[in-house]
Amino acid sequence: MPDTVAERTIADEPFVIPRAVLALLAGLLLAGCQGPASTLDPAGRGADDIALLFRIMAAGAAVVWAIVVAIALYAGLVNPRPHSRRSARWLILGGGVLFPTVTLAALLVYGLVLMPQLREPPPADGLRIAVSGEQWWWRVDYHVPGSDTPVTLANEVRLPVGERTEFRLTSPDVIHSFWVPSLGGKLDNIPGRTTTLVLEPTRTGTFEGICAEYCGTSHARMEFLAVVMERDAFDRWLAAQAAPARAPSTALARRGAEAFMTHGCAACHTVRGTPAAGRVGPDLTHVGSRLSLAAGTLPNDAGAFRRWIDHPDRIKPDVLMPAFGMLPDDDLDAIAAYLEDLQ
Repeated sequence: MPDTVAERTIADEPFVIPRAVLALLAGLLLAGCQGPASTLDPAGRGADDIALLFRIMAAGAAVVWAIVVAIALYAGLVNPRPHSRRSARWLILGGGVLFPTVTLAALLVYGLVLMPQLREPPPADGLRIAVSGEQWWWRVDYHVPGSDTPVTLANEVRLPVGERTEFRLTSPDVIHSFWVPSLGGKLDNIPGRTTTLVLEPTRTGTFEGICAEYCGTSHARMEFLAVVMERDAFDRWLAAQAAPARAPSTALARRGAEAFMTHGCAACHTVRGTPAAGRVGPDLTHVGSRLSLAAGTLPNDAGAFRRWIDHPDRIKPDVLMPAFGMLPDDDLDAIAAYLEDLQ
C-alpha cells in the first residue's frame, strides 16, 4: 500500500506527469507559431515565402518518413517471412533510395527557385538603409533621395508598408547577423564586406529583430525593433528624424545639456544641432523618441537613462561605454532628463 499521498497519486494515475509534460511541450510549440518574432507568423513577402517553404519541406519530410517507416513495418511485422531478392531490392532501392532522392531534390530545386525573388532589388528611387552591426548595438543610416547626409539612428528601423527596402549590412568588429523573423530571412554583417538584404513588409505593426550570430558576451542583448508604417506616416517620421535636435524644454534638461558637454559625452555621441559630433557611440539626436534603449534592453524613460549612464556594464556586460557613476547624482539626473527630452 502506498505510504504517502504523492505515491498514491502516481500509482493511481501513472500517466498524469507524462500528459502534463506533453501538454506543456504542445503549448510551447504553438506559442512559437505566432508573435512579433515568429517566422511562422509572416508580415513580409520574404517571410511568406520562407513560411511556405517550411511547410512544404515539413510535408515532404513527413512523406519520406512515412514511406520509410511503412516499408520497415511491412518487412518486419506485416510480412516478416523471408523476401525474395527482387522484392527486397525494390523495397530498398525504391522506397529507401529513389523516392527520398526524388523528393529531396524537388524540395531543393523549389528552395533555390525562391532565392532570386527574395533578392530582387527595389527600384532606383526606393528606400536604402545602411545597417552596421557593432558590439552590441545597431547603427542605422537612412539614405534620403536628394540629400548627401544620411539620417542616423540606432537600434530601430522603420519601413513603409508594401515597398521593397534594401539593407546594406556591414560590421566594424565581428560577424553579426541581421534578422527580423516576421519580415524575411537573415543575413550576416561581415567585417570588410557589404552584404545586401531586401525586405518587403506586407502589413503594419512592430516586429522584433535580433542578432542571429553569436558575437560576444552581450550577444543576447543586441535586439532592435522594426516598425512598419503607412507611407505618409513614414515620410512624416523620417522628416522629423532628419531635423536637428530641439532645444531643451525644461530647466533640468538645460542643465543636463550643459553636463552632457562638460563630462565628455559629446566625444562619443552626436546630437545634431549642437557641438556634439562623436561617432563612436549611437547618434542621440532624437533618442527620446525611440521605443527602447540599449538595443532593446531597457524601456525609454529617464530612469532607464540614469541606470544606463551610471553603470552600463551591469546591464550589458563588456559594453564599450564607460560608467559615469562617479558623477554627482544631480548631474546624472539632469543628463537623463536631457536625453529623454530629445524627441
